[in-house]
Formats: sequence, C-alpha cells, structure tokens
Amino acid sequence: MADQDRPQICLITPPEFDLNTFSDQLAAVLDKTKIACLRLALASKDEDRVLRSADALRETCHARDVAIIIERHVLLVKRLGLDGVHLTEGTRFIRKVRKDLPDSIIGVHCGSTRHEGITAAEAGADYVSFGPIGFTPLGDGSLAHWDLFEWWSEMIEVPVVAEGALTAELVGKFSPVTDFFAIGEEIWNSDAPVTKLKTLLEPLG
Repeated sequence: MADQDRPQICLITPPEFDLNTFSDQLAAVLDKTKIACLRLALASKDEDRVLRSADALRETCHARDVAIIIERHVLLVKRLGLDGVHLTEGTRFIRKVRKDLPDSIIGVHCGSTRHEGITAAEAGADYVSFGPIGFTPLGDGSLAHWDLFEWWSEMIEVPVVAEGALTAELVGKFSPVTDFFAIGEEIWNSDAPVTKLKTLLEPLG
C-alpha cells in the first residue's frame, strides 16, 4: 500500500495509567512506529493528575513531532499547550468549541451515526470518528459498519477515524475506506505494546 493511501495511526492512552511507567512505554511505541497523534483519554477527574499527565505526555509527543489532543477537557487545551480536543458526546458543543479554539484540532466521536458525522463536519470538526468497528461487550452493541466508512470516504472530505476493538483482520478490511485508525486498549493491555501494534498493523504492509 502506497504511503499516501496508508491510514495514519492515532494512539489512545488507557483511561488509567501509572505516569512513571506509561511515559516510557509511550516513548518506545513512538520511537518504533510512525504515529500521527496521541489522544489523552484519562478517566480521572483529579485535576492535578490530568495536568501532570498532560504535561509529561506533551513533552514526549512534541519531542517526536507527534500531535497530542485531550478528551473532553476543552479548557485545558490552550492552558497546557496541547494541539486540540476530542469530543466524546457527539456534536452537542462543537460550534462553541470551534469558536473558542479556532486554531486547534477538534475531533468528534459520532458512534455509528452518519447524521452525527455530517453534523460534526458541517460544524467545523477537523475529523470525525466512528466506532466501535469490532465487537466489544462495552457500550450498547452498535457497530460502525464498513459501508458507513465506504460512503464517507466517497462523499465527505473531512477525515474519518475508525476505532474500537480493532483486530488485524479489521485493519486490513477497513484500510481502504478510513484515513486513520485509533488504537488504545488493543495494545496497552499487552505486556509488549510495540510488538502488539506491529502485529495489528501488519495488513498495512
């Protein structure tokens, strides 16, 4: 697959991690694989913990020319020198966020809904994500199917991200119709994230 046709990779942090060990794990992955972006997806509501994690991971990413965005915490983007925000609740706040962060990356998770995706794109999203594309017992069981991505890639110019319960088989299947794969627990649940990511991406060549 030619590089210009090859989907780029966005990493998603675990919802919980030990900053001391995760920083090293992340650096190892970034040094071994071409990564476009890191999404900081901490579940913690402890402001100090989120701030310290964002500071440390920003340094790790920016030293390697990798963008870093944060889930949900719009007010921290400028404060911490991050590259953008990933909105997890669809299109509810995107117009305000676009106004507040005119120069930042804004991504929106749109589940499996074409309408949500179109609304996000029209409201100024830099990308939309659909998922999960693979089966997971979490959530309501809805899947973002291949034909949604096929339609999007043919009709809409805003980049699209495929995420959720990825396997090597799904990476191979969806690679012609997505711009990015977002990968998180698929590799961080492994003792060898670098090796797991390499295996996951083998279909891309």
